[in-house]
Amino acid sequence: MKNLILSFILLSLSTIGFSQTFTEDIAEIIYNKCSNCHRAGEIGPQSFTNYEEVKNWAQTIKYVTSTRYMPPWQADPSYSHFLEENYLTQAEINLISDWVDSGTPEGPSSSEPQFPQFPTGSLLGEPDLVLSFEQAHIHEGDNRDEYRYFVLPTGLTEDKVVKAIEFRPGNTKIVHHALLFEDLNGEAAAKDAQTPEYGFEGFGGFTDDQSEFAILGQKQYPGYVPGQKPIRFPDGMGQTMGAGADLVVQVHYAPWSEDQSDLSTVNIFFADETEVVDRFVQDSIMLPFNIAPGGPLGFFAFRIDPEEIKTFHGTWELEEDLSFLGLSPHMHLLGADWEVYIEHTDGSRTNLIKIPEWDFNWQGNYFFPKLLTAEAGSIVHAFATYDNTSENPNNPTIPPKTVRWGEFTDEEMFYLPLSYVPYQDGDENIIFDATLNSDDAAIANLAELKPLFPNPVKDFVNIDFSLEYGTVVSIQLIDINGKVLRQLRNKEFFGIGNQSINFRTDYLQSGTYFIKLEGENFSLTEKFVKL
Repeated sequence: MKNLILSFILLSLSTIGFSQTFTEDIAEIIYNKCSNCHRAGEIGPQSFTNYEEVKNWAQTIKYVTSTRYMPPWQADPSYSHFLEENYLTQAEINLISDWVDSGTPEGPSSSEPQFPQFPTGSLLGEPDLVLSFEQAHIHEGDNRDEYRYFVLPTGLTEDKVVKAIEFRPGNTKIVHHALLFEDLNGEAAAKDAQTPEYGFEGFGGFTDDQSEFAILGQKQYPGYVPGQKPIRFPDGMGQTMGAGADLVVQVHYAPWSEDQSDLSTVNIFFADETEVVDRFVQDSIMLPFNIAPGGPLGFFAFRIDPEEIKTFHGTWELEEDLSFLGLSPHMHLLGADWEVYIEHTDGSRTNLIKIPEWDFNWQGNYFFPKLLTAEAGSIVHAFATYDNTSENPNNPTIPPKTVRWGEFTDEEMFYLPLSYVPYQDGDENIIFDATLNSDDAAIANLAELKPLFPNPVKDFVNIDFSLEYGTVVSIQLIDINGKVLRQLRNKEFFGIGNQSINFRTDYLQSGTYFIKLEGENFSLTEKFVKL
């Protein structure tokens, strides 16, 4: 009896403070933050789609989440926020840790959330143009990184407005990330023609001009990072793609121990005739000549000596009022951290991004949940730190050597594209994701379409909705007679919980309209009045 009582006491003590179960507490975190990469056919080396799969890797999951190695989100969420964020809160990390420490209990099956209904094709719906590699590329199994350019002719006979670009890796095991550029001059195709194999190797620019300024002529579109849903430009905005353009894709293939084949595709979504696009997204690239007075002399000031940790401070004084959509910090293997903010003319400050631990393997595009406005005379400050010491495990040269600006692996870059549109009245009120900081829990009856706001409306309507699990949805704008005026989203994938989109109404006549949200098992409608 004493042994039985002692066993009961020990069992009770071992479970004190550990009430977490997989189905009730952990599954939603894993399915929402991990399974986008960790499932069959995706880049994650393990599959996390059910209890047994997660349990088998529980200790590893605890370690990589507690160290914040996974999910691979670089931006500091305490500094600023972005669309499509994918990081764990400290509370979620603690839940996972406590669940593992308590023996990974499964919990009641009735409490397990449904696994997301990920589409097998595009996350954004039916593309307007699909470009594919002409032939498969063989990535050699030599345990080395490979950076290769591929040239995809668009065949466009007229200029188009791009709303979104979605790179679809043919082999998710080896495709680590991809950058996408427009080439109107055929320079990349000419360079490809000089090599016998399909595509050509390249770490920096895709032209023969390897000067410091060559990269300024490369127009870039949002790139691909595993597990991140492609960004669709806000309503009324887009990037141009010229007639006869080539889409140039730089693919980073991760090290692999055996030969692997890749045959990737790119889905392109253009603005349709129902969308009024009159604001075109531009990029301003901060480079080393921003660092020191004298214009291009800044390139010569970009120098990192052996065993040196050095921070460069770039500035850009705005000559006109601008509204910023996002930014894409870039540096190479010596990179340590970034901090970028706007200093306004009244002395106030708007944080843009802080990356406290730069990882070249997880570079990406960051888009703000609202337009961030700045008046002429404001100054964008960008601080970038580099570690050229022997203690830096990523240093490509040991012993270290003097490093200057350049596009090759053993050189470095201070390269910061910022996407913007010229400011218009009311931009400070345009919100693309009003639910980002919402604490509302996902509802339990498939979906909820929340009341539209503002309502009545003048220029913009925000559509907020909530999903019980990730699934494909369609969103329509309908007039009082039931006519579909716009297909705002067509079978696009959205994740679990709160979601938000924003669209223009300034072109609509006064009257009553409806928003219809449809999924496989639900159809919801909300009304708004246009003044």
